[in-house]
Amino acid sequence: MTEKQTWSQRFESALHPAIARFNASISFDIQLIEYDITGSQAHAKMLAHTGIISPEEGEELVTGLEQVRQEYQQGKFQPGIDAEDVHFAVEKRLTEIVGDVGKKLHTARSRNDQVGTDTRLYLRDQITQIRQYLREFQTVLLEIAEKNVETLIPGYTHLQRAQPVSLAHHLLAYFQMAQRDGERLGDVYKRVNISPLGCGALAGTTFPIDRHYTAKLLDFDSVYANSLDGVSDRDFAIEFLCAASLIMVHLSRLSEEVILWSSEEFRFVTLKDSCATGSSIMPQKKNPDVPELVRGKTGRVFGHLQAMLVIMKGLPLAYNKDLQEDKEGIFDSVNTVKACLEAMTILLREGLEFRTQRLAQAVTEDFSNATDVADYLAARGVPFREAYNMVGKVVKTSIAAGKLLKDLTLAEWQQIHPAFAADIYDAISPRQVVAARNSYGGTGFAQVKQAIIAARTQVNT
Repeated sequence: MTEKQTWSQRFESALHPAIARFNASISFDIQLIEYDITGSQAHAKMLAHTGIISPEEGEELVTGLEQVRQEYQQGKFQPGIDAEDVHFAVEKRLTEIVGDVGKKLHTARSRNDQVGTDTRLYLRDQITQIRQYLREFQTVLLEIAEKNVETLIPGYTHLQRAQPVSLAHHLLAYFQMAQRDGERLGDVYKRVNISPLGCGALAGTTFPIDRHYTAKLLDFDSVYANSLDGVSDRDFAIEFLCAASLIMVHLSRLSEEVILWSSEEFRFVTLKDSCATGSSIMPQKKNPDVPELVRGKTGRVFGHLQAMLVIMKGLPLAYNKDLQEDKEGIFDSVNTVKACLEAMTILLREGLEFRTQRLAQAVTEDFSNATDVADYLAARGVPFREAYNMVGKVVKTSIAAGKLLKDLTLAEWQQIHPAFAADIYDAISPRQVVAARNSYGGTGFAQVKQAIIAARTQVNT
């Protein structure tokens, strides 16, 4: 029988070995160890500050915890399944180092508020890191955009050719998505950065603790006003997973476009060897593995969000063991988002090249300038809806004749409507079609240049 090390005399026997393994979280919550140590040091300082333990005992606990940290960083402290979780592991090792005073660390604290504190410290740190990954992703989008203001690319709606746009304008759409992602994470950070430490198991404590003191030591903005809420709240985790899911949505949309663009049917980009793989049987293949994996990994993060929502939907107050299931989803989502942002940043910077000649050709081989013909007539007094229907008929007859609008003679244009003049050819040229869309936020070159200036300010803020 395994020696009981963690439970009170209420229990007469140890857990069944299989149940002990099932119950344990040390295999994954070990990731919280340094956050646990940091939180415990703040708690020890508070116990000494309020006179619950002596200043000497407080210092001994803080120093001993720092030794545990060093041992872990050096690989000398590697707790196993018998520790159950990271909190017991740290406390046990601390007691081995400093003796019985180590047993005082858990005074006025529960694992419930302890794990809540650790998770928030971890997630606060990870949000900061992810926002930096987003900045790097935005930077490379901006670098490519600055070089391609006047590079044209077909724009699509319903995956059908719609209107040509500046390639820079297209990429800046993803820049703006990433900007919202960073801002959204900043907003989530506010609700992550609230301290539950001192809420105890569910009802607070009889000891004269100072929760605001520990919150200040740990750089929390505030403390939970209700102890029941403090130990059972996982709204912040759900919000983070929502934000992470949206990051993955945006990366997946870009991934889908890169996959299409690299196909023989589009041929808009060439994948470089550093970011593509081959086939085990077809020697001619070059596969877009990076965007495919990003697209695939998106479902993992979505799954963790759904799992967290399901965990929370039926939990009565306050803490329940179900909440142990929050960590693996959070950890995996953090790692997945960071890995995908890094991979997509490398792909954009080093792994693909836009085929500008093919893009220039692509914007001349369709009817995506039809709206501009209607606009041309509308600017000359023809009601837009009338012009719209007129141009629709022209497109229909041109398709039947195997022509594009640019192939029509001036005489043919004037048969359609006498308002057409020789300047119609300039008006429907792809470059003019793009340049003319100079409304705020549009794809006109002047607007795109202004958008790049604004984006550069955002990324440097």
